[in-house]
Amino acid sequence: MSQISFPTSTRRRDDRPDTPRLREIHKQRSFASLRSIGALILREMSTTYGRSAAGYFWAVAEPVGGIILLTAIFSLGFRSPPIGTNFAIFYATGVVPFLAYNSISNKLAASIRYSKQLLAYPAVTFVDALIGRVAVNGVTQILVAYLVFTGIVLTQETRTDPQILGIALSFVMMLVLAIGVGTMNCFLFTAFPSWQVVWSIISRPLFLASCIFFVFDDVPEPYRSYLWFNPLIHIIGQMRRSFFPSYVGDYVSAIYVFAVGLGLFVVALALLQRYHRDLLNS
Repeated sequence: MSQISFPTSTRRRDDRPDTPRLREIHKQRSFASLRSIGALILREMSTTYGRSAAGYFWAVAEPVGGIILLTAIFSLGFRSPPIGTNFAIFYATGVVPFLAYNSISNKLAASIRYSKQLLAYPAVTFVDALIGRVAVNGVTQILVAYLVFTGIVLTQETRTDPQILGIALSFVMMLVLAIGVGTMNCFLFTAFPSWQVVWSIISRPLFLASCIFFVFDDVPEPYRSYLWFNPLIHIIGQMRRSFFPSYVGDYVSAIYVFAVGLGLFVVALALLQRYHRDLLNS
């Protein structure tokens, strides 16, 4: 009677996945990415703000001074704001998140062109460049907002009740939208240089169409329904109802802002992942 032999696995012991080795490789790659991000952050600060602390001081003082100057000028013509009794805090709650969004999204849009030489190295990715610019400019804009709001509240009678969690939510909404728009424009500006001119023309009316000088509730129909689709309306509305207890702002939709910002970011990330090498070589 012949003996039946069952097939045995021909896989050798050496072919098995080396889990500790894979973990070590992943850890090394993560550390390399962190070093790249750190180097990009230092490069961003040294080239933009200079190598001294005074450079960063002026980088913060310039937007703070500009906002305070604009607030003082407009306060002379608008003594009775639509909400509250102090025009300075009403205007600041609109212009601060708007300028923060504008600054971060514009910085992100130039990430690839700004770090093009460094991105030629395999250890540096376009994601590192994006994270580095978001980190530096995000912290700067938060500091600017803190100085502006604190200065107005401490020096003037605003009759406001700032809610920290509501203010934080407004900044998170602003950051998500700025990252989404900035990352998408990072691809479009590099792939289609003429889009930068088109975007500059399109985005110019946003300063007036984002309810900085008025409130969304005062806009008549049907323009109010159209204006609702501007995500900045929701960010500024969230900021204002975090300062003014009497302002309901029931039109504010954080979900809508997150959907727009994250949707643009995911699409832009896919496009950059597919074409970033072609963009660097162009």
